[in-house]
Amino acid sequence: MSIRIHNFMGRFGWEMQKRFPMLSSGAYLKLQFKARAKSQKAYIDFFNSKETAPQPLIVNLETINRCNSTCEFCAASRDNEKRPLKKMTDEMFYGIIDQLADWGFKGHLTLYGNNEPWIDTRIVEFHKYCREKLPDSFIFMSTNGLLLDIDKVKAIVPYIDQLIINNYCDDMKLHDNVKEIYDYVKSHEEEFGNVEILIQMRYIKAVLTNRAGSAPNKAATSKVITETCLMPFTDMFIFPDGRMGICCCDNYESTTLADLNKETLKDAWNGTRYEQLRKAISGGRQNWPFCKNCDFIDAGLRMDAVNDVLNDRPMRGARQTMFSKNK
Repeated sequence: MSIRIHNFMGRFGWEMQKRFPMLSSGAYLKLQFKARAKSQKAYIDFFNSKETAPQPLIVNLETINRCNSTCEFCAASRDNEKRPLKKMTDEMFYGIIDQLADWGFKGHLTLYGNNEPWIDTRIVEFHKYCREKLPDSFIFMSTNGLLLDIDKVKAIVPYIDQLIINNYCDDMKLHDNVKEIYDYVKSHEEEFGNVEILIQMRYIKAVLTNRAGSAPNKAATSKVITETCLMPFTDMFIFPDGRMGICCCDNYESTTLADLNKETLKDAWNGTRYEQLRKAISGGRQNWPFCKNCDFIDAGLRMDAVNDVLNDRPMRGARQTMFSKNK
């Protein structure tokens, strides 16, 4: 087990985000697009070479579409939310997890989308079921930490491999409850097994990507983005009502690639609509209306998984089974 605090590029990166937000965002995206282009193309070529679609590397399952943070870059924040409240039924949730188990899914799973998972009071129970049904999957939780305390950390860690606490703030300081958690875990590491706890220092007013035009503090660009995107090939994104949307950038739940109320998870992932999207995106984002002006860049976790597959290594989730986890 380890607990650590990460702050991208330290004080320099923080001040760049505060003082030169658009420059910081633009430079970062340009660098990442260039650095990841080769791996992206290689994985898409690998995916398209298969007769049937390989399993998703990451399943994002949103059980409730609400957040309690005030992040200025996110349309799902407390002040910017426009979606009707939706909460996944127990029947839908357990059915999805059962289907993943029957499919032999061993990738990454998170009960998170554009929301705060701890708002759902069933979240520990749901994670317990995921661990029982998907023992070889890498299960991670991403939270803003506002509702988190030591007891909740203790309750969730038996069922996850990684806990990501995004400490959104404007002063580069840990919130009091997050500092308490950090100090406690640091001095009681034996209580937390092999779970990795990562505290990410995040600037709450950061300008990041335009998220397909939904970011409140970054207007949709008129520039057409010709780079491709991995999301249709790596991620399954499930809304609380059981529809499968294009990706996390669909903050308004406006896209529907499949509906799990009407078809199975596996059939949906191999369905016609996904095939059309992947064929178009293989040639660049300009080929799909929702994506053509989106400058979102793939997260590090996704690229790690892609590189594991390309190098014929088991993904991190599979490697976790080498340890005795007592779960």
